[in-house]
Amino acid sequence: MMLPSSAAISSATMMLLLLSRASAFTKPLHQIRHQSSQLFASTTTNISFDPSIDVREKATSTLVIGRHSTLKSLIEQQDSYVSLFGFRPHPDILSSMHESISGNQATSSHVIVPTVGPAIPRPPHRLTLCSLRNKVTRHNHPLSLHSMTDLVKSSVKGKGPVRILVCVEDEYPLGPIAGAISRAFPVFNRKTKSKKADAGEDGDNGEEEEEEERMIHVTFLDSKGRVVKNEVEINAAREASEGVRLACRLVDTHPEELTSTAFAQECHDLFDEDDTVTIEEIVGEELKEKGYGGIYNVGKGATEPPRLVIMTYTPPKDVLTEEDEEQSAITLVGKGIVYDTGGLAIKSRVGMCGMKHDMGGAAGVLGGFAAAVRLRTPRKIRLMLCLAENAIGPDSVRNDDIITQYSGKTVEINNSDAEGRLVLSDAVAHATQHFDDSDLVVDMATLTGAQLVSTGKTHAAILTNKEELEHTAVKAGLVSGDLCYPLLYAPELLNKEFNSKVADMKNSVKDRSNAQCSCAGHFIESHIDSKYIERDGGWLHVDMAGPGSKAERGTGYGVGLVLSLVGAPGFSSRS
Repeated sequence: MMLPSSAAISSATMMLLLLSRASAFTKPLHQIRHQSSQLFASTTTNISFDPSIDVREKATSTLVIGRHSTLKSLIEQQDSYVSLFGFRPHPDILSSMHESISGNQATSSHVIVPTVGPAIPRPPHRLTLCSLRNKVTRHNHPLSLHSMTDLVKSSVKGKGPVRILVCVEDEYPLGPIAGAISRAFPVFNRKTKSKKADAGEDGDNGEEEEEEERMIHVTFLDSKGRVVKNEVEINAAREASEGVRLACRLVDTHPEELTSTAFAQECHDLFDEDDTVTIEEIVGEELKEKGYGGIYNVGKGATEPPRLVIMTYTPPKDVLTEEDEEQSAITLVGKGIVYDTGGLAIKSRVGMCGMKHDMGGAAGVLGGFAAAVRLRTPRKIRLMLCLAENAIGPDSVRNDDIITQYSGKTVEINNSDAEGRLVLSDAVAHATQHFDDSDLVVDMATLTGAQLVSTGKTHAAILTNKEELEHTAVKAGLVSGDLCYPLLYAPELLNKEFNSKVADMKNSVKDRSNAQCSCAGHFIESHIDSKYIERDGGWLHVDMAGPGSKAERGTGYGVGLVLSLVGAPGFSSRS
């Protein structure tokens, strides 16, 4: 296995990097500078959602994005040009740009325009129109947020402050749009200051990177072209953005740096100063002693110990109404395999690359949980992170071993590379046994390659024991832009795939062509406590192996879905 690029850095430098993170991550993410040595470029992209338009005088480029029909209405409001842009572009220029792009696909047009107007004279300005489809099909977000991310990423060029004007109309919540824009500006970066030979996926143009902070200022416009200033909605947008960028940064961080121990420290750094959140950890041999055989056995071969992190958010009394106080708690569970070699069922050289992303489920639920906490969501929320490295060593779990999970059921290991379901099963068993005030458990994971075959690269696959919960999740996906689609739910037909001669079940299916993605979810479901089912508890499994990453970058999938499911204030609806 090739060493990560940072392996060439001295151990002393890396230690300084790790130690410096503790203080930095307590800040809002957009205020964090890369805590790096001079070996690394320290360009940082900050994203602001302040509705103030003062930044327009400093911006070197402006991007206007919306549906094709909405852009046309905005262009026709010539009297508002100066207030929006800080200068008056000629109407014919904007009209010609609009006519050159289509309403049947996501596309853009840009031009360099003189800054004529009452404002102080400035250098020529890059003006871009990004057109979204006027109509989309029923399984896509109405504004096609995936396309929005791609358009923003490809349209924001060069350096200097950028204004993004988003035509959200009057019905679409700001939070999901903020998350989509944030995905276009990755946080994690270990590139050096050396010149780049070729243009890269982050917009590198072969020029030497400079040490500077770059500001992306996002302004939302309603159907009449007026700036949206609703404080609750703007705050939801800001925190959704922070959550997405947090999740993306964690997914992009290489496993030498983001170990199971470092991931747990991230949690403490986020909430140590927040008295609404408590954190409990079960680590290493204690997992074995307390019966968490899934998490323990998956992670026991690594140099850093496996751990189960349990966080509980209790909303302040002053944000609760009588109706809020009657709501049941919700429990979120995330698969946090910080690196997956496949264990002794080792992956190939090609198949192993990118397995730093195997903690994408944990990153998504953590980002959503953090945003929900900062928004003071009026509902009790628990978060359980199953953190481990599926490593190779003398202590690694073997195929043919039989382990005992927290549910008490025994599992014959027939594939050590099917480890995610083992760690999740322990957490789901714990949640359904001990959290009597919870009526919904949501687990999220980059669980199976079969998910991409089942529902594709943009839609997560969901499996749930309740039909109404299935509908709720699909709707939450459409609102948040974290799209999802149901799998076949038939445990009585599929659980036979795990039959074992010597244990209660095997951990991998006999027939990989028999609804494999559903089977993986049903394995987890089989460890839910029976008393939880008897009291009509809900369970939702989210397999986001496909949408969790794109072009070797994390997408922050799961943050928006969590915020929608927990009812975070201002995220899923307009005031």
